[in-house]
Amino acid sequence: MYWINGKPHDQLPVNDRSIQYGDGCFTTIRVEQGQAAFLPLHIKRLQKGVEKLFMPVPDWSQLENHIKQVITECESGVLKVLLSRGTGGRGYSMAGISGPNQILSLSSYPEQYYQQRKNGVALGLSPVAMGINPYLAGIKHLNRLEQVLIKRLIEQEKVDEALVLDSDGLLVECCSANIFWRRGKNIYTPDLSQCGVEGVMRQKIIQLLEGSDYNLSCVMRYPEALAHADEVIICNSLMPIMAVNQIQAHKNQPAWKYHSRELYEYLLPECLSL
Repeated sequence: MYWINGKPHDQLPVNDRSIQYGDGCFTTIRVEQGQAAFLPLHIKRLQKGVEKLFMPVPDWSQLENHIKQVITECESGVLKVLLSRGTGGRGYSMAGISGPNQILSLSSYPEQYYQQRKNGVALGLSPVAMGINPYLAGIKHLNRLEQVLIKRLIEQEKVDEALVLDSDGLLVECCSANIFWRRGKNIYTPDLSQCGVEGVMRQKIIQLLEGSDYNLSCVMRYPEALAHADEVIICNSLMPIMAVNQIQAHKNQPAWKYHSRELYEYLLPECLSL
């Protein structure tokens, strides 16, 4: 089901900037019992994207009300909220664009996430690196070709997710999730100031850890840091959090395996809340 600018519709002009240039941003929201999980964080993410991309500022209250109307009867699902700069002529210039388009889509919740939360997941190493771009780092803009290529490799290798590095070989994230690892009471997550997406669930976990007995650090590390971890978890707004059982970082070497779920069990109840 789709809505464009508040009305049920499933067609977009071919000269929309989202199609022509990936000119816009989006967020993906877990829906349960007619509620959007962590909606304020999702709105804040969109606001940051709009500011960074110099897009027209939408009526945020109106957008939030529309979101609530769309999901009111949804027991379990996924709501994608996409903001496009709008329609315009040929060329990169922002001048002469008709106005922004708001696109909402509602789909079913991925059934495999239930089983993966119970059993844990396995990661492979993506040969596709993420390009470094500090200006666009953090926001969830519409240019996702790196993730498209990485997802193809995930499906070929038959792993659950892929560990993604930047072009300098440093840890960034997974294809569609952020990553944390634990050594004792010390928790680490990649610094995303150069590239990557600051996920809503990553933000929520950082908030939860700030008031805990754990010590959190945002770091720049090579993937070998995970070989010495007691525990690894990945997260996104839909999962919302999963324990990693193993990482196959090198084809000709043994996988790194993890058995502890201490951090996972500490975070799960709050991550599943609405």
